[in-house]
Amino acid sequence: MILALDTATAATVVGVADADGTLRAQRRHDPAPGERPGHAQQLLALAAAALQEAGAQWPDLTRIAAGVGPGTFTGLRIGIATARALAQGLGAEVAGVSTLRALALGAGDGDGHVLAVLDARRGEAFVAAYDAAGAQLLAPAAWRPERLRDVAALAPGPWRAVGDGAVHFREDLEAAGVAIAAEDSPVHRVSAAALCRLAAEGPTVPRDALVPEYVRAPDAIPRRP
Repeated sequence: MILALDTATAATVVGVADADGTLRAQRRHDPAPGERPGHAQQLLALAAAALQEAGAQWPDLTRIAAGVGPGTFTGLRIGIATARALAQGLGAEVAGVSTLRALALGAGDGDGHVLAVLDARRGEAFVAAYDAAGAQLLAPAAWRPERLRDVAALAPGPWRAVGDGAVHFREDLEAAGVAIAAEDSPVHRVSAAALCRLAAEGPTVPRDALVPEYVRAPDAIPRRP
């Protein structure tokens, strides 16, 4: 069985699936407005609850997958460290999943291309783009908001944008003719089903090679003496 988790955003997302990626159970924690993310407190508890619902136990897990971002530095470190520790303790293989690809996959079928956008703070957006068949048009990157107006130049055809960044930067994206669902639409949240599907399809990596995809430099840089 597969345990897939993602802590790249404020939400803590967990899914348990069969080896082929079929979702058996899911759990998530979305912090209330003004509340800090609960990754450290929620992650293992959510995983245990999802396992129980799926009728499975920890030793049944043969693959642990973690969202590698891009996303928040602290959240990514918590998720990946947890995945690596579980894999070591259980003797399970590990896989990394792009958070932006999972977000795009969770948008469901539709016409045209999909731009996955996360609010990266610091006046930037984490973005990646995929065509209707799922092929990558733009690798994960950090963009300034005004650059989002150029997204249509990546490929002709209709565009959709999903993610909290799509909501946050709606004005720039809609100016480029990009369609965006209502703020409360589930397409703006990372899906456990998408995580599990990508975890089943993707390659495994050595445990120590499971690392975050930060995309940009850290917020804090140590001073050199």
